[in-house]
Amino acid sequence: MRADIVPGGVFPDYELTDHTKARRRLSEIQGIDPMILILSRGHFCPKDHQQHLELAAHYPEIAVAYTKVVTIATDNLFELNEFRASVGAQWTFLSDAGRKVQQDLDIQEYTDSHHDPMVPHTLVLKPGLVVHSVYNGYWYWGRPSIEDLRRDLREVTREIRPDWDPNLPELRAAWEAGDHSRHYPYTSK
Repeated sequence: MRADIVPGGVFPDYELTDHTKARRRLSEIQGIDPMILILSRGHFCPKDHQQHLELAAHYPEIAVAYTKVVTIATDNLFELNEFRASVGAQWTFLSDAGRKVQQDLDIQEYTDSHHDPMVPHTLVLKPGLVVHSVYNGYWYWGRPSIEDLRRDLREVTREIRPDWDPNLPELRAAWEAGDHSRHYPYTSK
């Protein structure tokens, strides 16, 4: 992985084609919310399937927590849609069939010349694509568990949400005075 992709660094704002054939930027998908970003080996990999099945099983919890999920795989659009459907994913899948992300991040899995995938990584990103944590999933146990993600996302959410504790007197006073800017979805006064 490129040396600048570490906690506190900013992940590149790649623009890729999604599973519906639309061009999408990571920042547009993320908006103001935390994001789980999976850099996937692809449809052929049973480890990736298992990881995605776990995420799909917990997706209602992830979605209700205002957290985005994106998968980037080196699959073509047909394989990408098969992968997405086979694991029951409800989030955006992006195709890196041209290996732009793989090459830019220096994560080509050189041990598999047949599929030419990425070394799989999972990242938790704060708004602005700021890296909170990076997991190398070449070996399955290097991938984050749901509990790892819960811990990371709790830390991120506590940091980025000014209304983490709505019982703070200053938050309540602001609300009662008509200032809702520090309460999600953080509109202006």
